[in-house]
Amino acid sequence: MTRFNILLLIAVLSFSAFAFSQEKKEPIVILISLDGFRYDYVERFQPENLIRFIADGVEAESMMPSFPSKTFPNHYTIATGLKPEHHGLIDNSFYDPKKDQTYGIGKKELVQDGSWYGGTPLWVLAEQNGMVAASYFFVGSEADIQGVRPSYYHDYDGRVSNMTRVAEVFKWLELPEEKRPRLITMYFSDMDDIGHRYGPSNDEKLSSGLKKLDHELGALFEGLKSYELDINVVIVSDHGMIDVRPENYLNLTELTKGIPARIVNSGALAHVYLEDQKDKERVIRQLEASKFPIHVTDVDDKENYQDLMYKDKIGDILIIPAKDYYLAWETTLTRIQENLKRLDTNIFGEHGYSPAYKDMHAIFYANGPAFKSGLAIETFQNIHVYPLICKILGLPIPENIDGKLEVLEPILKK
Repeated sequence: MTRFNILLLIAVLSFSAFAFSQEKKEPIVILISLDGFRYDYVERFQPENLIRFIADGVEAESMMPSFPSKTFPNHYTIATGLKPEHHGLIDNSFYDPKKDQTYGIGKKELVQDGSWYGGTPLWVLAEQNGMVAASYFFVGSEADIQGVRPSYYHDYDGRVSNMTRVAEVFKWLELPEEKRPRLITMYFSDMDDIGHRYGPSNDEKLSSGLKKLDHELGALFEGLKSYELDINVVIVSDHGMIDVRPENYLNLTELTKGIPARIVNSGALAHVYLEDQKDKERVIRQLEASKFPIHVTDVDDKENYQDLMYKDKIGDILIIPAKDYYLAWETTLTRIQENLKRLDTNIFGEHGYSPAYKDMHAIFYANGPAFKSGLAIETFQNIHVYPLICKILGLPIPENIDGKLEVLEPILKK
């Protein structure tokens, strides 16, 4: 063999080894939720790290939440590609007559009970297909859904610092390939906490909180650069926020007095579970006759939940306050009035209203080797995030989901 042929053979073998190593580099997706991050916060406050992240990736004008625009239903919609009326987590709090139990986000034993959760969340789909998944908080990730949890997960504890969560992600990425997760979910509550306490119009408080959060996200982004891995980051939120003044809180105790029913939840939506179906028309008339700025709907009219496969959980009647108003039990109203003198705010932030209100809209940003760069897209529904992530990871997309791959597939590199 001539010297030229030997050199040629070495070059071919070297290229083949390089190509093989490139083929073996499987994509990783980190799905980050910034709870309560309204669609316009980046434009208003110009957080430097998020601005750079967006400039090199994909940005949606906004992402439309599903009804109701609450935390648990929408996080789980993002995780399953199903609307709340199809995955069964129809609100933050609701009654299930079959179980004779009221689900609530503060009831840990129910939150961790997989029987409340329909659909197949991303981490369950990944594990079922032999892919390692990890979660540092995401709605549903601490429950045994279909008997499956992520290989690595944490029970929710809001006291855990953001940087502790970031550090754990780095540890996961440093694991040997066979143990390294290819799907990671993360959750940060900062903007929701600030938005609820001060309202989304308090620029000073929001800007200060976002600056800190952006610094922590910047540490994550910078750290990810050190790994020779195909890491794709998708940043979403569950809903937006509107200002609500204390005088616009409506007394739900007074409104529902004498109604023969179980009333569950408050805020932007209350569910009425009648003791007797024969009372429906009378109760609707009674509620409509009140002087409260509310909208009363018969669930059977499918005005808000278009599918009634979980009608028993949704209830018989929905009470929905007008925008900028909020339903609150009398005990809550008393506590608010007592606290107003010592609070450093006289406006609060709330959500849960119709997704038709732009103020309820969330965010969608994406960056990584799978995504096009410098691309802006129009508003879309949050049900479409699920099939997008399935596509990147090479997971089979369930046929019965509401989300459609064709909606977001154009943001991927071919």
